[in-house]
Amino acid sequence: MISRRMADKLWVSGLLLPAILTVAYYFIYPMLVLGLTSLHSEAGPSIVHYTDILTKPRYRESLFDTIFLSVAVTLVTLAISTLLSMVLVRWEFPLKKLYQALITFPLSFPGVVVGFMIIILFGRTGVIPNVTAQLTGRPLLRIAYTNGGLFLAYLYFSIPKVTMTMVGSVHKLDMRLEEAARSLGATPAVTFRRVVLPALSPALVSAGALCFATSMSAFGTAFTLAQNISVLPVLMYTEYTLSFQIEAASAMAITLGVITLLFNYAYRTIGERG
Repeated sequence: MISRRMADKLWVSGLLLPAILTVAYYFIYPMLVLGLTSLHSEAGPSIVHYTDILTKPRYRESLFDTIFLSVAVTLVTLAISTLLSMVLVRWEFPLKKLYQALITFPLSFPGVVVGFMIIILFGRTGVIPNVTAQLTGRPLLRIAYTNGGLFLAYLYFSIPKVTMTMVGSVHKLDMRLEEAARSLGATPAVTFRRVVLPALSPALVSAGALCFATSMSAFGTAFTLAQNISVLPVLMYTEYTLSFQIEAASAMAITLGVITLLFNYAYRTIGERG
């Protein structure tokens, strides 16, 4: 006869088994295939495709551009989203519910649509260049097919996601701590820096990690604007589909995943120390 403890263990194992099989099939198995493929070369198993990422100028520039762009998007998104979440929670103004709904609106768009929006606004014949040409005689902000345009596109879909994440954390802030700091003579800026930001640090870390990972791996928007842009997801696509460099593309995929993992680990380590 099976004991109660043994029955509980079997029940828990039965519940965990589908999760374990799902992780194994959709994560471990693909990563194993990518890893083995990335080590394949004519001379046998080798890390040459990984060294190429750092030694070949095209690969290296794409890697560094992707990291720099993702870090910049993450920092700017966190700053804007934190202020937006404070406004949405702390302030009352007309049509506030409509404004909250509009903030989440970009989340319904796929990356390709966001890319087209940037082209319409900042392309060679876009709205902004045409308006500035009429006002100043020169078309300005033709940045659709540059890293600047991609930066704006990433902000467009990153800010709503992070803002909605931060709103819940701002709701949980203890207003009494801020009131105590102000009663002791702290200015609003000092209160925000020394009381509000530390209290929000766990949410900022989680939101920053999510934003960075999304920016590193975003493909649809980058592919739409990739005329003069070379970020790692687009480079992987071209190497795999156009150049048939499957091993190099696999090495880039592994590198992308490792960098994202390391940055996320660093975010969380810093957040815990803070």
